[in-house]
Amino acid sequence: MKSWNRAALAAALCLAAAGVQAQQTVNIPDVIELSGAGAVSGTNWKDGVTLAVDEINAKGGILGRKIVTTHTDTQSNPGVSRALVQKALDNDPYVLLGPVFSGSVKVNMLLAQQAEVPQFTGAEAADITQMGNPYIFRTSFGQQVSMPKIANYVRDGIKARSVAVVWVNNDFGKGGRDSFIKEMGSRGIKVVADVSTESGQVDFAADVVKVKNAGADCIFVYTNEEESARFLREAKKQGIKVPLLGETTLLGQKVIDLAGDAANGARGHVGLSVDVPVPAIQEFKAKFSKRFGYVPDHNGIKGYTAVYAIKYVTTKIGKFDRKLFAKTMHGLTITPAMEPGILIETSWDDKGDIDRISFLAEVVDGKQKVTATLPKLGK
Repeated sequence: MKSWNRAALAAALCLAAAGVQAQQTVNIPDVIELSGAGAVSGTNWKDGVTLAVDEINAKGGILGRKIVTTHTDTQSNPGVSRALVQKALDNDPYVLLGPVFSGSVKVNMLLAQQAEVPQFTGAEAADITQMGNPYIFRTSFGQQVSMPKIANYVRDGIKARSVAVVWVNNDFGKGGRDSFIKEMGSRGIKVVADVSTESGQVDFAADVVKVKNAGADCIFVYTNEEESARFLREAKKQGIKVPLLGETTLLGQKVIDLAGDAANGARGHVGLSVDVPVPAIQEFKAKFSKRFGYVPDHNGIKGYTAVYAIKYVTTKIGKFDRKLFAKTMHGLTITPAMEPGILIETSWDDKGDIDRISFLAEVVDGKQKVTATLPKLGK
């Protein structure tokens, strides 16, 4: 056989093998923050995804296909995230996972929409699901859902008449700040300090002085996890006595670990937590901690449940059809009885926003203690 014939045959065999491999797997890439300001959140998400993928593959995959997942690092940079999403789309994915940071999702989700590829994100900025994108789905509450819950707690639980707001100056922080201040206004609660901070900020001394001098009945802190811990330590150092309130990013395990006893007394609303009294979540916490050697935060749950939602919907429709997948997600409810990996009954509306139970919590003796369970909005 001539050498060129042998080369052509070898190339054909390689292409055939690649085709068979593609038919036996399903490509679900993960574009996520593994360095920079979002490293804590992104690493939790990545490990949650990894745990779910390994569990599903060990049981035969999805419709007989093993999941293939690559994790690429956005470096917490929106521009990098956009380039990585485009690269992922070039490989014809079935569904795209990530990112967590709202600013990154806003610049890359149009690419996935144009390619008609469903995308699961842990981002919380309210406007992400208000842009008419039928392919975007959250595994976390949007700020338009979570802020009314924490606002009710400020009014009814703390009985505050004034509040100081500390927020991080990025898409996540600004969206939360705007939503929170709007909710305060509708409840007649005065915002006496409005303090912007920077992502990755180290020194919060001047910011704590500002909110301390404002004389607010409570302080609402809406920053990334590492910055939240730094703020808590500085607040303790300066003797802040009024309640420190926040969302999931103030009460997460990583914040507690970094802030130490300065986290004690912090309270607020948590959409997800491994400390909630739900047996399935406690089992997840044990599996995750044993596998990765640390206690996960809410982002670990977000990544884990995203993969199980993909498994459930694909099994339900009986084929790998991206358009039908997205259509099926809208108006869908998945219960743990239908898919144990979903952990808590979860519904998605026509915009891709979720609805499920959530919780009020307080940090007590270095642990997050759930103080109340809040019902789904649809009930």
